[in-house]
Amino acid sequence: METKRKIKLKPAARKISTIFGLILTIILLLFIVYEVNIHQLTKLGYSKDAAKSIIYKFKKKDVMQAGRNKTLNKAFESSNYDEKNFTTYTKVNYQNHKDLIKNINALVKIGYTNDEINMILSHGSNQDVKNFIKRGKVKYLEEFYTIEYAKLKYYDRYLAYMDSSREDEETSVLYVNLGLDKEDYKDYVDVKDFSYTMLVNKHYKLDEKFVPNALATIDDEYVKEDGIKANKTAIYHAQEMIKKAKEEGYNLFVNSAYRSYQEQEEVVETYRELYGDSYVANYVQQPGFSEHQTGLGFDFGSLDTNQFTKSDEYTWMEKNCYKYGFIHRFKTTYEDITGIKNEAWHYRYVGKKVAKYIYENDITLEEYYIRFIDK
Repeated sequence: METKRKIKLKPAARKISTIFGLILTIILLLFIVYEVNIHQLTKLGYSKDAAKSIIYKFKKKDVMQAGRNKTLNKAFESSNYDEKNFTTYTKVNYQNHKDLIKNINALVKIGYTNDEINMILSHGSNQDVKNFIKRGKVKYLEEFYTIEYAKLKYYDRYLAYMDSSREDEETSVLYVNLGLDKEDYKDYVDVKDFSYTMLVNKHYKLDEKFVPNALATIDDEYVKEDGIKANKTAIYHAQEMIKKAKEEGYNLFVNSAYRSYQEQEEVVETYRELYGDSYVANYVQQPGFSEHQTGLGFDFGSLDTNQFTKSDEYTWMEKNCYKYGFIHRFKTTYEDITGIKNEAWHYRYVGKKVAKYIYENDITLEEYYIRFIDK
């Protein structure tokens, strides 16, 4: 029987094989370490691309100390990452901006602090920030942008309005956001979507084809004239309010509600012929600028008197309408903001929660809209 001979490697070959084995072992260990690091970083909340960049830049220790941070994640994903700004990235709140890291770098270079950068980024879109950067460092940053609803793109308008009106910063921001630094019925905001908190006034316009959601007819017992329509939900709460007032001895009814664009045109012309242009300017909105077209604006009356302002029903409404989701829309104290003289009879459905807030804080729908709706 023939025996097999073992092949013996020459010393040089054995040495090469050993080195090759060591290299493979080292590569395998490095790969394992790499994968463990990637896993640790992704588990912390970083993307795989960001984790790779963190490892290649030898920043794992610093990142682990910083913890999960969306802005830092975006920085390591970005080709605009700047090592000098690492600490700033950890201090700046994340914004969903395409050029977030590039913008942060530019703002740092201009000389803004971390707090100021946060202020700037949180008050505008990506494009707003890019445009703002072109100004260089500005004055009055904190004066305007500590106000939550201030907008970066209106900086020049805030300055101009404050200078011309001598109003304070907060008033200037509110009025400019509402477009009150512009001429009535000019350069308006187009309103397209129906909601219970939609804003329609001399600076917010509805298209002539706009029709509110869920139009329905108010029951005959709650009106003097048949066929008055409004939004179905608003009708329900208006009728509940009238019933409750009746139980307490007050006689309310709906005098007017929804009017189409074309019907508002007729109203404007009628009042112009009867009372003149001055009356129309103060009390009657132009077509497209009237709340009646929303189906949420109601004119109420008293069955006991034609002078609603002096009626007991008016007094009752002032104290109770918010409980049913309505607000007194045009008051004497609101004229600077609404642009409409006091209308004791005109109420607007906004929903119970919003109506309660507006009533308790004694503010206009405009102020509520700017603070909480207009983002």
